[in-house]
Amino acid sequence: MDIAAARRRYVMICALFWLPLGLAIAPQLLLFAERGMTLAAIAGFFAAHSLTAALLELPTGGLSDVLGRRAVLVAAGLTDLAAFALLGLGTDAWVFVLGMALKGAGRALSSGPAEAWYVDTVHAAAGPDAELRSGLARGGSATSAVLAVGTLVGGALPWLLGLGPDLGAWLSRATSGVVLPLSVPVLLAAAVDIVFVLYVLTALPEPPRTPVGPRAVLRGVPATIVSGVRLAGGDALVRRVLLGVAATGAAFAAVELLTPGRVADLAGDPEAGAVLFAGLACVGYVCSALGSHLAPLTARLTGGSGRAVLAGLGAGAGGLLLLAATASAAGPVPVALGAAGFALVHLGLGAAGPNENDLLHRRVTSAGRATALSVQSLALQLACALAAPAVGALPAGPLPWLVGGVALTAGTLLWTRPVPAPRAASEAALPEPVRPGAA
Repeated sequence: MDIAAARRRYVMICALFWLPLGLAIAPQLLLFAERGMTLAAIAGFFAAHSLTAALLELPTGGLSDVLGRRAVLVAAGLTDLAAFALLGLGTDAWVFVLGMALKGAGRALSSGPAEAWYVDTVHAAAGPDAELRSGLARGGSATSAVLAVGTLVGGALPWLLGLGPDLGAWLSRATSGVVLPLSVPVLLAAAVDIVFVLYVLTALPEPPRTPVGPRAVLRGVPATIVSGVRLAGGDALVRRVLLGVAATGAAFAAVELLTPGRVADLAGDPEAGAVLFAGLACVGYVCSALGSHLAPLTARLTGGSGRAVLAGLGAGAGGLLLLAATASAAGPVPVALGAAGFALVHLGLGAAGPNENDLLHRRVTSAGRATALSVQSLALQLACALAAPAVGALPAGPLPWLVGGVALTAGTLLWTRPVPAPRAASEAALPEPVRPGAA
């Protein structure tokens, strides 16, 4: 497969996987609240998501390196399908915990295989020194774009169902309250996951692999995990990438947990809050897409990927501190400044991501690429899991926002030191794991 075709398919996979998550963003927290859940309970649901993803990151990354990218992506789609069905139809806290845990499992399964497939395909076509930033940036832009579209649709649907004949009220009565207007975008997300699974099965060819049995998987996955942990512990630049990603995870925990409630308070009711938050989130994702699109230019202007990460994380930290400074104010000027801070967070982190991944991919080989991406995602999810309860427990006001702001500032400071020129990945960078059929 040529590079252009691989890039198109990678972009499509990114779009189809993240569109369901975008559909659920605006209504999800408000749906929990509508079901009678407290903010502390909702923070617990998010922690269940992050902890499950963290626990499964390395095993699923190793599974992808042993079984293949396509099989693990299919498993990710099916797991997300079950998660969204539970979240859309559930009424009890334990169902939401299970749904968020399955969502975390789907996130872990998906965190490395698609990008690993793309990088492997590009390397096969153009060699190990092929340019990666452009394709990774397009994938990031596509992800942000569909999140923006999905958030708009997911936020507008509950409001639209209340217009005219009020189909939302009829739907609630017909299902005895099981399906609320806020449930509809979440159930639509489950339907999109079916399309994702079908596309993966038909559009992602892989080189033939040695048939793998249960014993071979049990032997190969742990060896791949060990090699990934060894990489994280033995490479100073990879450690810096992981710590920067962890800071990003704490920032996202604060933004994702606090923004919907803040917007709902300003709007006055859940459905209006969902629409208003959808618009704000769309702006954020457009900024993230723009940041990802500008990532290669940022690297050229600043003198390399390391300096581009410094600029991106610094911009995100400034945005979060601005959100903290305006958290208790309700006037038009503070609200506008808060919205600007929200956009700045997404713009900065969008620019930082592809440059971080460019540095990471030059330190690993195909044998453990998905595992390395899973180590990166593990850092993100662990930080989210640790930050979410702290954010939920703190009193309303600037303090919860400062959890993410301080973490992201610390992550930015790591990149003030010069970054060595990225070397091409070698077999020494990530030892070859035990393969099925190997002696």
